[in-house]
Amino acid sequence: MRASRRTALPLLLAFATMALGACAEDKPKASTALPGVSLLGEPLAMPGLDRKRQLRLYLPPGYATSDKRYPVLYMHDGQNLFDTATAYAGEWKVDETLDALAKEGKLELIVVGIDNGAEKRMTELNAWDNPEFGPGENRAYTDFIVKTVKPMIDRQYRTLPDRANTAIMGSSMGGLASHYALAQYPEVFSKAGVFSPAYWTAEPAFAFVASKPVPKDARVFLLMGGKEGPQMNADVKKMAGVIGKTGHPAVNTVLKIVPEADHNEAFWAGELREALLWMFAQQTGGQ
Repeated sequence: MRASRRTALPLLLAFATMALGACAEDKPKASTALPGVSLLGEPLAMPGLDRKRQLRLYLPPGYATSDKRYPVLYMHDGQNLFDTATAYAGEWKVDETLDALAKEGKLELIVVGIDNGAEKRMTELNAWDNPEFGPGENRAYTDFIVKTVKPMIDRQYRTLPDRANTAIMGSSMGGLASHYALAQYPEVFSKAGVFSPAYWTAEPAFAFVASKPVPKDARVFLLMGGKEGPQMNADVKKMAGVIGKTGHPAVNTVLKIVPEADHNEAFWAGELREALLWMFAQQTGGQ
């Protein structure tokens, strides 16, 4: 166990450093964000956390010229989703992927990216206290998404606000946070993209998921790279087993392990299309 944690810890701390964004770079990077991406106003106050957070918004290509309503995907680590100018080590290419899917007539989504809290990321995305990183703050962070961000998005944009059309996704600590959100608020979210989840930072997560079976129609996409370390691989398999033991239908759970993949944005970007098409199956666009 300790050896496995020593493998996982450098990965996670490296990603925590990467998540600080482009501020660590001396030379500005050219923006790669597509026209559908924008900063969403001024940073919002986060109740209970005594801090503010910037949001980033992606609108599908046809949004401005239609009266459709669209499903919404909430994603963590907003700096790394759309733009190499704000990402530290490459971006998820969320906008490129979704523009392509919209052009193909396969999927149209609104995406709301919540920027990470830099040095607060390790506690903000963990619902449980961790002796190495500090008291968990994810309960308040998730409440911020559910009670502050989502109502604002539903007021200001043409969304499909029901749970069937609302999803959450993230990687590493963001994968852990996404799984927590689905279990804690099953009346709000019906889908979670749980990429490279850092379950090893939150041992209580297994009992939490076991004690809170999500509705049988909820979809959980578990993704892991084979090179992300033995502990992370063992934990994602363990969590898939926990989900199965709650009676959740196998058809609504994916466990995908890519043997040669590592812990980085290039991996997650490459898997994004498949995950979204599965999560939003039968969601072929706005209504």
